[in-house]
Amino acid sequence: MKPSPALLVAAMLAVAFAPDAVCAHVVKGEAIGFVSGFLHPVSGADHVIAMVAVGLWGAQLESPAIWALPVTFPLVMAFGGLLGLVGVPLPASELAIALSGVCLGAVVLTQFRPPLWVAALLVGTFGLFHGYAHGAELPAAQNAILYSLGFVLATGLLHAAGIAIGALHRWTWGRNFMRVAGALVMGGGLYFLWGALT
Repeated sequence: MKPSPALLVAAMLAVAFAPDAVCAHVVKGEAIGFVSGFLHPVSGADHVIAMVAVGLWGAQLESPAIWALPVTFPLVMAFGGLLGLVGVPLPASELAIALSGVCLGAVVLTQFRPPLWVAALLVGTFGLFHGYAHGAELPAAQNAILYSLGFVLATGLLHAAGIAIGALHRWTWGRNFMRVAGALVMGGGLYFLWGALT
């Protein structure tokens, strides 16, 4: 009998979230790779604001950007994570991460509507730097694959949160709210940019 897709997904999640005690060669105090990766994007406000802003902007631009931007970011981010894991130098990554908040906040604030390829290129460029930071900061003794799956999943959920909030743009008051959200993201980006420059 062939197992159902739901059963396979449930089994994969059970393995990903299994406590360290069921894993072979456990080191005392070692965190689970998937959980560490999942928590990494949400533990830094600079990552959170940029990833939510991608969802906000995608919702503003509507189809196909509403799905294309949140798919582009984690795909390129995974490649950036690989570069970080193998130690390829990517200069000024912290500066680029801070700039992502400034730029993505600005496009949401101004409701900038470029061609889709331009939006995807911008989002992908920032995704590369965010992924690089995740990969370069892989804690010792972590499973790189599970860690990467964790940070990609967390990123997707942050994009989804941005899309959900971005759905408010259909109403006039919602468009005003989106401008405020864009200004807040931009302000956060400027704060992190100041920190990266000083």
